[in-house]
Amino acid sequence: MRKIRLVGAVLVTVLVISVMLFASGCAQKAVNETRGTEDVKNLTNESKKVPQEFGNVVKKSDRNIVQTLADENYTTLVKLINVAGLEEVLAQRGPFTVFAPTNKAFAALPASTVQALMNNTTELRKVLVYHVAAGELMENDLVNMTSVKTLEGGVLSVNKTAEGLKVGGANITKANVLPSNGVIHQIDKVLIPPK
Repeated sequence: MRKIRLVGAVLVTVLVISVMLFASGCAQKAVNETRGTEDVKNLTNESKKVPQEFGNVVKKSDRNIVQTLADENYTTLVKLINVAGLEEVLAQRGPFTVFAPTNKAFAALPASTVQALMNNTTELRKVLVYHVAAGELMENDLVNMTSVKTLEGGVLSVNKTAEGLKVGGANITKANVLPSNGVIHQIDKVLIPPK
């Protein structure tokens, strides 16, 4: 009889421990499920902060080419685009690929060059559209090309070097800036079309 009571007590104890473990596991699972839901919310919030380029997913800006250039160090280029009367075309049409010289690139020209271009809008337009190609040519596209035809009608050579990608003899120093109507590649030199 005593053995039966002992076995009964052991069974009750095992049963109580099992129930407690089961209840504990359910509570832990509920906490983990809640935590998982919170993690999804946090990840969703963090995904709103993802930069423009994340892996192969690229996000376009809401701003057009002219608006995008106005935010960067291209004030000379934007001024010349306005003088040449090309702002409407570059803002509303496209897609275009723009090879954008920086202010520093324009400063490297002889002092009278920019002023001479501003005084001759026909020549200025020719120089500016020599920096623009039709379509959207990303850096990965350019790597596989040997030349690019510009809207001016001329052709820019494309070369892959140890330092990076060159277009028309200028280094691409920042690639794949994505306005709403094309792509901008920053270059370190002003391109002058051959006569």
